[in-house]
Amino acid sequence: MIDQYQRNIDYLRISITDKCNMRCFYCMPENGVNHLEHDKILSPEHIKEIVEAFASLGIKKVRITGGEPLVRNGVIDICRYISAIKGIEELCLTTNGSLLDKYATLLKDSGVKRLNISLDTLDEKKYRLMSRGGDLNKVLNGIKIAQDVGFKDIKINAVLIKGYNDDEVDNLFNFASKNGLKIRFIELMPIGPSKELFKEHYLSTDSIIKSHPQLEFKSFDGVSLTYLDKNTGTEVGFISPLSHSFCGLCSRIRLTADGMIKPCLHSPQEVNIFDLHGEELITAIKEAIYHKPKQHNLNNDGSLSIRDMSKIGG
Repeated sequence: MIDQYQRNIDYLRISITDKCNMRCFYCMPENGVNHLEHDKILSPEHIKEIVEAFASLGIKKVRITGGEPLVRNGVIDICRYISAIKGIEELCLTTNGSLLDKYATLLKDSGVKRLNISLDTLDEKKYRLMSRGGDLNKVLNGIKIAQDVGFKDIKINAVLIKGYNDDEVDNLFNFASKNGLKIRFIELMPIGPSKELFKEHYLSTDSIIKSHPQLEFKSFDGVSLTYLDKNTGTEVGFISPLSHSFCGLCSRIRLTADGMIKPCLHSPQEVNIFDLHGEELITAIKEAIYHKPKQHNLNNDGSLSIRDMSKIGG
């Protein structure tokens, strides 16, 4: 499916829940959020129907997100349904990793091909502070279990926060290299709880690249600038929505847990498809994709999205 700016939209990100078992301080308020009622959330069967419609229009890759997707009842059914849909070539999932000890094998067997795991620090006390109670060792154990059951090319996602984890960049490099992982650094975005944090703690990914001359540019996939660490061969990615514009090559569209298409992460634009089926559903998806904004509405003053990141899935 081609939008009005001639971008080929072939990547769908689905937030299957707004719930999470952590309260990361840059993502969610300390007391959590008001969650969607059960009857307002897309069922596994309804998600299957919607993805079939997207696939018929050219979507080839799907990523499952949350909140934390592994707290969603029916997550394995959702993965199994999507991986079996004709035209879907790759199913991926982003998780905080704390439940992989329970779900890694089930995810692998249900057709998930790749995992991205959020990991902002390797310091136990700092992890507990930043996640408001999370257990770093559960995440590290989850990564190992995921590798043991056969997941390859696991990516670690680390949000750069000046004054919190900018002193751990080399440790994260080394952790990825030692464990056969890829790592991506993501710029802090002024959205939701991060708006105030952003003012004092934003750090451009350019500063990391400049201070690590061993990094050699490899590619740009429309979102992530990818480098190779010449010393270790480790793949290092940088997602830089503030310091670098990637909108011209964006191939993504998003679906929220309550059935809203978000053509752009930082736009207020949403299209409600919760009650749509058949040709009405196809038409709505076509219109949403065609009218995807030319560029995201994100600058130092904040995002124009009407939802916090925890309810979009990144």
